[in-house]
Amino acid sequence: MCGGIKTLHNKVVRASSVNAFAASNCRKHVLLWCCVLCRLDELLTNTDLKMIWTTNELNAGYAADGFCRRQGVGAAVVTYGVGGLSLINAVAGCYSEDLPVILISGGPNSNDFAANHTIHHTIGLPDLGEQYRAFKEFTCAAVVIQHLSEAHHQIDYAISEALRRQKPAYIEVCCNLAGLTDPSFIDPPIPFAINISHTNEQSLKAAVDAAVQVLDKSIKPVLLAGPRLRPRGRREAFLELAKALQCGVATTADGKGIFPEDDEQYIGYYWGGISSEGTCETVEAADVVIAIGCVWTDYSTMGYSLLLQPTKVISVGPDRVTVKGGETFGCIDCEVFMRALANAAPTRRASLRNHRRMTETYEQPAAFAHWPAPAPAGSG
Repeated sequence: MCGGIKTLHNKVVRASSVNAFAASNCRKHVLLWCCVLCRLDELLTNTDLKMIWTTNELNAGYAADGFCRRQGVGAAVVTYGVGGLSLINAVAGCYSEDLPVILISGGPNSNDFAANHTIHHTIGLPDLGEQYRAFKEFTCAAVVIQHLSEAHHQIDYAISEALRRQKPAYIEVCCNLAGLTDPSFIDPPIPFAINISHTNEQSLKAAVDAAVQVLDKSIKPVLLAGPRLRPRGRREAFLELAKALQCGVATTADGKGIFPEDDEQYIGYYWGGISSEGTCETVEAADVVIAIGCVWTDYSTMGYSLLLQPTKVISVGPDRVTVKGGETFGCIDCEVFMRALANAAPTRRASLRNHRRMTETYEQPAAFAHWPAPAPAGSG
């Protein structure tokens, strides 16, 4: 398989070299480039690529981050050493935010790895694997293309993992191989297509049935949105579930913006003692909290001080569902689960009414308007 990602692309481009093959797998993404010099010359001939230039590599990483949030996937290309190492902070942010950004870096000559050479733009040691090892800590897949015959598999593997796991991936291309071709590169390339959903239908049905059984017995459930709802179509599926349940919807502190704050169902952010007015009381008094995409860090829990009990929570992660701290169902895509639950969940508005009673203000009745204000304490 080679070429572009089927769900995002509708044109076929030629892949006559390693550089062109990697780019063809990223076409229609806006690629963010900087400081790559002559290695970009071949890519500039590809009219299906839109170049956005930045003044340094870190800016390129953050630009790719922003583009990925908008379009679902992004890419950045940098030089080896000073370029790649400058990019790492942005890549770590992409990893924590579940953003599939493809990082393509130049690399030393493939012969240099065994020759004990010291290369410019590095930290000055003949160990040329430091950048690869650094990126391996902040990506779901990291590959170094040192052999032309392996390039096809390595590029497909890295991009597939990024899309499937919604995390950044790293591709390093040795400089002496970048402009070369190989019989494995089909020309023109066949559109590269993968099914990024990984849901086990039997597990999905069991999870939905268990959640509906809990919701049927509930009176005032609350939906709680966390930061893991940002990737691909999860936010839209969450909105669909919220409209089906019609209950109160809160966000965690690091999930602000996931749910429209001008929506009638929004009850504020849940952050312990500094929550929005009435939100902490509404969430912790709920008989069921459907927590979707939440990450319970020291920050989001106010130093682990929240009183929310796991036995009241239906916890929905990117690939599994846990019901009230007990039964856990794996191999379930978060988006698929939310859409299935939206079709089966009962309507429950009590938590929304409770929150409104706690936060609505009322005008003083006219009959009492003439009463004097109470004297300040200690005034005698």
